Amino acid sequence: MSAAAGAVAQEFRQDINGLRAWAVMAVVLYHFGVAGISGGFAGVDVFFVISGYLMCGIIIGGIERNDFSVWRFYLARARRIFPALVVLCVVALIFGWFFLMPEEYKQLGKHARESLTFSSNLRYFDESGYFDVASQEKWLLHTWSLSVEWQFYLLLPLALMLVNKLLPGRRAATVFLGLLFVISLGLCVWRTAVAPSEAFYLIQTRAWEMLAGALVFMLGQRAWPSMVQRLLELVGFGLIIATIALLDKNSVWPGGWALLPVVGAALVLLAARGQSLWTANIPAQWLGTRSYSIYLWHWPLVVALAYLEKLNDPLWVTVSIVASLLLGHLSYLLVEVPARRRLSLLSAGRAGVVLVVVLALTATVAQQVRRSGIPDRLPDAVAVIEAERDNYNPRLKECFDPEKSCIYGEEPVRAVLIGDSHADAVVTALQAALPENQGGILFRGGSGCLVAFGMRTANDKPYCEKLNQDLEREYSSYPAGVPIVMVGRTSEYIRGGLPTGDKPTFHFGEASDHFTDAFLDQFRERYLETACRLAEHHPFYIVRPTPEMAVDVPTRLGRAMMLGQEREISLSIAEYKKRHAFVWALQDEAAEKCGARLLDPLPALCSDGLCRSAQDGRPLYRDPDHLSEFGNRLLVPMFREIFQHQ
Repeated sequence: MSAAAGAVAQEFRQDINGLRAWAVMAVVLYHFGVAGISGGFAGVDVFFVISGYLMCGIIIGGIERNDFSVWRFYLARARRIFPALVVLCVVALIFGWFFLMPEEYKQLGKHARESLTFSSNLRYFDESGYFDVASQEKWLLHTWSLSVEWQFYLLLPLALMLVNKLLPGRRAATVFLGLLFVISLGLCVWRTAVAPSEAFYLIQTRAWEMLAGALVFMLGQRAWPSMVQRLLELVGFGLIIATIALLDKNSVWPGGWALLPVVGAALVLLAARGQSLWTANIPAQWLGTRSYSIYLWHWPLVVALAYLEKLNDPLWVTVSIVASLLLGHLSYLLVEVPARRRLSLLSAGRAGVVLVVVLALTATVAQQVRRSGIPDRLPDAVAVIEAERDNYNPRLKECFDPEKSCIYGEEPVRAVLIGDSHADAVVTALQAALPENQGGILFRGGSGCLVAFGMRTANDKPYCEKLNQDLEREYSSYPAGVPIVMVGRTSEYIRGGLPTGDKPTFHFGEASDHFTDAFLDQFRERYLETACRLAEHHPFYIVRPTPEMAVDVPTRLGRAMMLGQEREISLSIAEYKKRHAFVWALQDEAAEKCGARLLDPLPALCSDGLCRSAQDGRPLYRDPDHLSEFGNRLLVPMFREIFQHQ
């Protein structure tokens, strides 16, 4: 969404203001999940075109009059963008103080800092995709577009001034902008196919949309016949509406599809119909004038509904949409207009200092929140829940390394534990099961590492290959009779994580983008081969999958307590068996063919058809699927079975 969309190059244009209204309502209705607006995210692309048009007009006009000042340009943008953004971040941080758990609050502080330094698009690119479910818990996700635009504002005037110095005149500037447009569009189409999050968030793959608006300005306004104007506008809105109605979050975006709303917006700008029924009506003008503030405030309300688990409730959604408009109106009247007016009364230097100081102070506060999440603000009962997040293997940082072999306890080694982070989460429980606490547990594991000899990684985890090579080489040298215990989040490797799947992270010869039958056949073959080889030399135990809760347990339990609610997070046995059916059958096959022995954690973690995430109000998990040191103690009786056979 363009904060600068309120900027005016020479004169106020009702068609541009009305186009903003269409764009902001498309985004708002899409984010609230209103039916029929499945492609409403394209409203941001429309704003990008408007921004490019207006900013190019300001810069080129100033250059041609020989009175353009980069400093005044930046200051004008800052006067429009900074005040409402700062207020939003301050309100979000105040809200978080009372209602967010420390990890959530730390994330909010980090995102507020990045938003205020206009680098949030880079942060969200590193974290996850825009359409991912996890994005609904990021209170300031929508500021990514402000960051992209601000980066564009920083670069465009410098580039146009340089071109004008080398080759004065509009023709050279137009050719230059056109060349950048083609390069950026090509990058966008290419990177969307191979790295969609990169294409979505980064300036180099989004600049073409703003450059499209700039090129519309450079082409100049013609005195189109009335019929041509109407046709241009009709086709333009047709493309925008088709995008909003026909595309959805599963569409490849931005890529070539983004040409639809971009071309549509460009045609509306070219038409320049000031008295159009599409844009000049009173509601469109009201919405367009307040579009920046509406955009700023609507997304936190979307996240609030997700926080309260009301995002699918029509009444709550309706109230929140109305609240978005009301908050946008209040922000416009009480923040945007007064701040712009008062800052314009100051000298350029003083106005710049005020804006930078306020921004820096707010970013500093956000950074302090980001450091710790300020857990001391929590009620004692909530603090107990939050503390479970840090109740993990005390030697995790020391020993959870594929390059290392750690012994928990003392020699002689009584058992060897191999696997991934789920194995690390229970190693101390296995140690606690040692008879008379004598001996030790040798641990070998790595994060996200499937144990299957001959595996190859399809992502950035070459250490998993190395771990498997080391295990394949050394397992036969482990002390005779010492059992090997394998624990892993195996279903994730053949189905993807929760709540949604992903593509395979490993392979056995040829990488695959999908969990195909051929992939599963290869996995089954190698898994059984590995199990049989391990069971040939040692007593070999396979632990059934740990129940996964799909949500961050301490966060959700603490959040409910802070809201005065009672909340049970659980997983039904039926859901568990559905997710792990393939792995269970495979483990049964390993027991039958290889003599592997199976250990089942369900009797310890589940009862009455449910696997629960807490006991006596205390979480058993430190996140969605890793048992805490408190939770893993429930598995000690299960692990004792291993040593009864020695």
